[in-house]
This record gives sequence, structure tokens and C-alpha cells, in this order.
Amino acid sequence: MDAVVTPSPHKAPLRKINWLERDIAVERRDDGVIVLKSRIPLMDFERHIPAALAKWARQKPDRIWLAQRKGPDRQWRKVSYGEAKQTVDALTQALLDLNLPLGRPLVILSGNSIEHALMTQAAMQARTAVAPLSPAYSLMSEDHAKLKYIFGLIKPAAVMVQDGAQFAKALAALDLDGIPVIHVDRAAEGIESLAFADLVATPVTSEVGESIAKITPDSVGKLLFTSGSTGMPKAVVNTQRMMCANAAMMMQARPRDPNGPDSIYLDWMPWNHTMGGNALFNPALIDGGTLYIDDGRPVPGLFDETLRNLREISPTYYANVPAGYAALAAAMENDEALCRNFFRNLGLVAYGGARLPDDLYDRMQALAVRTTGERIVFYTGWGSTETGPTSTGTYWDTERVGLIGLPFPGVELKLVPFGPKYELRLRGINVMPGYHGQPELTKAAFDEEGFYKIGDAGVFVDPDDPSQGLIFSGRVAEDFKLTTGTFVQVGSLRVAAIAAASPVIQDALVAGHDRDCVGLLVWPNLDACRAITGNPAATFDDAVKHPAVIARLREGLRAHNAEAGTSSSLRIARAMLMSEPPSIDGNELTDKGYINQGAGLERRKALVERLYAALPDSDVIVLD
Repeated sequence: MDAVVTPSPHKAPLRKINWLERDIAVERRDDGVIVLKSRIPLMDFERHIPAALAKWARQKPDRIWLAQRKGPDRQWRKVSYGEAKQTVDALTQALLDLNLPLGRPLVILSGNSIEHALMTQAAMQARTAVAPLSPAYSLMSEDHAKLKYIFGLIKPAAVMVQDGAQFAKALAALDLDGIPVIHVDRAAEGIESLAFADLVATPVTSEVGESIAKITPDSVGKLLFTSGSTGMPKAVVNTQRMMCANAAMMMQARPRDPNGPDSIYLDWMPWNHTMGGNALFNPALIDGGTLYIDDGRPVPGLFDETLRNLREISPTYYANVPAGYAALAAAMENDEALCRNFFRNLGLVAYGGARLPDDLYDRMQALAVRTTGERIVFYTGWGSTETGPTSTGTYWDTERVGLIGLPFPGVELKLVPFGPKYELRLRGINVMPGYHGQPELTKAAFDEEGFYKIGDAGVFVDPDDPSQGLIFSGRVAEDFKLTTGTFVQVGSLRVAAIAAASPVIQDALVAGHDRDCVGLLVWPNLDACRAITGNPAATFDDAVKHPAVIARLREGLRAHNAEAGTSSSLRIARAMLMSEPPSIDGNELTDKGYINQGAGLERRKALVERLYAALPDSDVIVLD
């Protein structure tokens, strides 16, 4: 890249970020329970999400709010704050004219789109909650069981579908009697529906302002669904207070520079998920930023769209999963212009879904230093659909990956002793009031003090200095015993194995319950495997079964075993690469993007048996 001599990545300064002070109160109880909370009060926040749209429509009407590639030429279609407010008001009037029953939501069947965003704001202004559903329930499911279950649970007042023809099979599986359907691009054949374009033309009356004035902090803005990893999805009630407070927490953790550049985001994370729909979308709107909708994905065949976008857009904030950063790093290492454009205005990068491997962190920092002379802070947070989502964050200049940080102002984090680690529980203004229509599940979700039992575990970086933050340590229900009587801490072992064999492993299932050794069922990182083979066009089988890939996996896991010593709970004896991705219908993914170990191992029992066969076949990599 540049011929200019630049500092070592490890010695270069970090790009300056204004962080909230770490002022954490620590309560230590006699029973070993610890409660952490920030002594800093939570800043004031908006009364409801649509108030932010109205604010920026008044103050910066010409600023671009949303942009998305559309049409055969795939050029950017842009909508300003002023244009968006006019359209949202017209849609609000149209919804009010439909006389939708209060208390029943508007379901959105769509990926991320400008129309999705506009309808979300309109429904909130009409005091109708929105329920964006995962497109996978409609487009990837064979039986539509989850989709039908959700419709029965929430009894929607109306449905918006981006492309009726695309969702026709799913719509046909539902009982839509008496439920208005609104289509954006095409109507589904045989299903009566209203055109989005016609609703946008609705004349606005004083009813719109009157409806907005009646929105309260307790009004339900969204129903967001858990992944259904332990059964059918649960509908998490998101109030306006809950969402606005959580956005304020994230913004308070990183105060904006009033003299800095306008906030620019490029993001793909789905809005039916709390990370994309709340943690990114809401702060971007409240911040008056510009959000470019990325139709790319961090998977083979779709990441080229993200790279195309990043050659044109220079974000000030960028978030992705580790697989996305792996693909991005590989591209930037061979494309100086892409690298320069990516880092030009970048203040902060965030990761989630899994631990960022150390070698990938080093590669990204080397690229940043070679391009800008500075390192970039990698930020992450932690929470769930039930907590708005983010309750903690790494709001300081940390160079350690794998942390979940410290609680935001307004959040209390309770740590309950659980063997060598702590079960984590949360209480605060960002925590849900409950699950829609399921009071028994709501009651079971909270302890006697009102802390939400999130089900995750953690440990301190330094038990003597809680201000150094916490490390995620898996799910409390995942750990198991080997026949040797030794406990296997699945969360930490999984993270260590992925890091050790980076970049070959995308994710993994940890097996070994009632066995005498630990085994791994591995989802490979296809892009990384192709890079190792030197053939970017290699088929899946040719890439993941290539001797160089197997050797890299074997080498990484053996290095992990060497560091683990003789403990059977830390050593990995066998591994096998899998071709089928995590299943939506099979409940293998949690709402946080984390692999559900129990559901995955149950669904893949045949692979587990092959992994532990007395005479393993050629697909099993034997390490011990």
C-alpha cells in the first residue's frame, strides 16, 4: 500500500474517541452476589422515536436520512428528513383511516427497505405497534410453522409486505380474513391488497397531530421476536421509553463531537432483529445521521455488494460480525482505494455475534495504521431482545477483544455466583415490561428483585478491579460433564477454539456430554478456506476438504491443546467440518446470533455419533 513509513500497529496511537467516564458502584453481598451500576445519571431522552424524525425534519430537512440501491441500474435512492416526515404523516393518516383496532400490531414482512422504515414510523405515529418478522420465516421455512404461530399469538391488525409476489406462498399459508394487506412492489396473486403508493398520496388532516400527541412513553412501539431457540418465538414488548432510553444510553457512552462530521452509517443488520432495528437504527435516527441500507451480507456471493458500497460510502461508524470483518480485511489487503475510503472518516468500528479473533483484530489494525497512521477502537456491547438490546458496552480504549464491557447509566448488572463464573441478570429502564400475551413466561423471566434472567454467564477481567469489565462466558445452561467427571465450560472453550483455528472456523458446536473427551462440529468460514487454497472460486467441498485447510485447522487446534495442558475439559480430541448452515426452523440460532448448543447437537445427533465412532471415517479429524 503506501510507501510512507508508518508506525508499528502496536505502537500507533488510537483514533480519539470521547468516552463516558467509568464510574461504577460495586455492591458486594454476603452471599457472593455482586451488583454493578454506573454512578452517572442517564441523560434526558426523547419521549418517543417519531419525535426524532420530526426534530430533524424541522432542523435539517434537506439532510439525507435513508438511502438504498433500487432499480435495474442499482443507483442510490435517497430520502431526506423533510421528505420522510411528509411521507410518514401521509401514511399515518392512511392507517388512521383504516380504523385499525388499537392494541393489535402491524406486521411487516420485508427485509430492510426505505418503505419498511417509513411504515414503522407511521405505525408508531398512529399508535399501532410494528412487528417486523424475520423474512426467513416466510422465505426459507417449508411449513411456515413459526409464521403461523406468531400470527396466532399477536393477532395482527394489518400486514405490510415489500413484495407480495415474493411472499405469496407465506401469505397463502395465513388466515388473512379481515386483515388489510399493504404491498410495496407487487401484489400477491389472489390476495386483495392496498398499494403503498396509494397510501402515500393520502391527504393529511389534524388527526395525525392529535394521534402523535397521544403517544406516551408507555406506548408499545414494537413487538420484536426472540429466535425461538428453545421453542416458538416470544414477542418482546418494546415500549417507547424502553427504546428511547436505550438509544440515549448508547449515545451517552460515546458523546458526539458537535464539530465533527455528520454521522454516516452503512449497515445490513436486519431490522426484525433488535441489534439492527434498535441498537443501530434508533440511535442513527436520534443522532440525525444518514443510514445507507446495505443489501450485502457477510456470506459468500453477497459480500461483493457490501464492498461495492464501501468503495462509495465512507462511514463514520461501522458494525459487522467477525465473518464480515474477515472478508473485508481480505478485500482491503488487495485494494488500496477501498481501504482508504473505508478508514477516511471512520471514528469507531463495532463487532458482535461472536468474539473477534486476535489475528483478525491485528490485521484490521495494520490496515488502519498503514492508511491513517492511527489505530481504530473496536467496540462491542451486550444484551438481548428483552433489554432493548444493549445494556453494557466497552466504552473505553480497550484493545482486548471478547469483552462485554460495563453497565450503561440506568442499568444495574447483577452477578450471581455460578461455579467458577457468574450468572448475569439485568434491571433497568431499558428492560422489557414482559412478553406479549404470555404472562407466565414474563413472570418466569425475572427474579425476586425484578432482574431479568438473561441466561448468560460472565467473569471479571480482574476480580480486584471491576472497572476493567467483564468477559462473556457462554450460556449458563450449556456446560456439561465428561465421563471423567470434569465440567466443560462450553462458552469459553468454543471461543478459544474459534480463535485458535482462525480463520478456518466460522462457528462450532461443542460436543462431549457423557463422553470421555471433547469434540467439535465446525461450521467453516468458506471465504477464508478459499483464500487458504488460493482458489477464490473453489466449490464448498474443494475448499473445506483441501489439505491446506485441514492442516490449518489441525495446527490451530493442536496449538490450543498444547496451551490447555492435560485437562480433558479443555482439550479438543476430534473435529468435523459441517456443510449445512445453522437452521432457522431447527432453532439453532439465538436472538443474539449465538449458536444454540443444545438444539444444534440434538438436531445433528447423527454427526455426533460419527464424531465419536470407534473407527472414525475420513471426515473426522482426530487430534488426540
